[in-house]
Amino acid sequence: MIPLRPNIAAMKGYVPGYQPPDIASWIKLNTNENSYPPSPKVREAILAELGPDGASLHTYPSASSQQLREVAGELYGFDPSWVIMANGSDEVLNNLIRAFAGEGEEIGYVHPSYSYYATLAEVQGARVRTFGLTEGFRIADFPARYAGKIFFLTTPNAPLGPVFPIDYIAELAGRCDGMLVLDETYAEFAEFSAVELVKRFENVVVTRSLSKSYALAGMRLGLAIARPEVIAALDKIRDHYNLDRLAQAACVAALRDQEYLAECCRKIRATREWFSGELRAIGYDVIPSQGNYVFATPPDRNGQRVYDGLYARKILVRHFADPLLAHGLRISIGTREEMEKTLAAMKEIQ
Repeated sequence: MIPLRPNIAAMKGYVPGYQPPDIASWIKLNTNENSYPPSPKVREAILAELGPDGASLHTYPSASSQQLREVAGELYGFDPSWVIMANGSDEVLNNLIRAFAGEGEEIGYVHPSYSYYATLAEVQGARVRTFGLTEGFRIADFPARYAGKIFFLTTPNAPLGPVFPIDYIAELAGRCDGMLVLDETYAEFAEFSAVELVKRFENVVVTRSLSKSYALAGMRLGLAIARPEVIAALDKIRDHYNLDRLAQAACVAALRDQEYLAECCRKIRATREWFSGELRAIGYDVIPSQGNYVFATPPDRNGQRVYDGLYARKILVRHFADPLLAHGLRISIGTREEMEKTLAAMKEIQ
């Protein structure tokens, strides 16, 4: 018998959104990817790093990703010692649990939000406690003092879309005995970020991803901002060469081209508002979103029916089996053309 740890043998594992093999023939709106290309400067940086014969690839990259920390620190207003780079923000989330929650200790998060938190906790052997949301989009029954080792707060919330106000997040930080991790994967699409709270509260960590707003899902880039002692702890347990040379070059170029980022996010926000309005006009309930997606419920509250109809037309959106979400669909916001085709298909299905 293979001697697996019991929790690993019993766990189901995280199931990501479907990636079709013939991806170019689909309108793909199921994993919140950015339908626009990354900054042209990213391609230039990758080619420059690669060189004419690829000679740079025979040596290891910077183990600390120091230049990236400096560029990110300058962008967000922090000394580089407050920044760590990661192989996607998932690596940081994993290492935060490894650093702060031992086997049998508790981590918490809002349900519904990013289901991968549960998978990471299972791997570590940590216990999970979830909290629901009120109609006013506050955490239901959150204790006066939360004693868990980590509380993950996805803001803007995925898959629903709203963002938590900064003053409310600050209140939660004061009520957490452990770390409050603000998963700001979609912050660039929102009206504001809570990154300033890292300077106000020693137990606050902010994580970011370059997969969505920077259109670099294929490069696996993320980061975290926290107090230097937290960053130093995360440095101890990360893979020592966690970002390859080409990813590091791409990251620097993307972070430096804020003009391109702003224009890309502007187009996505505009399309999000247009698409939300059009869905409401045909009877859908659409939660106001601050991400690059919307959660929309058809009039008959049968999300599976609409998902199947879109799938038959080679349009991929995300339907969740979770009873709290099964009535609706999470639909990523693509280009205006993609969303016009999706809207036309949804009118046909209606």
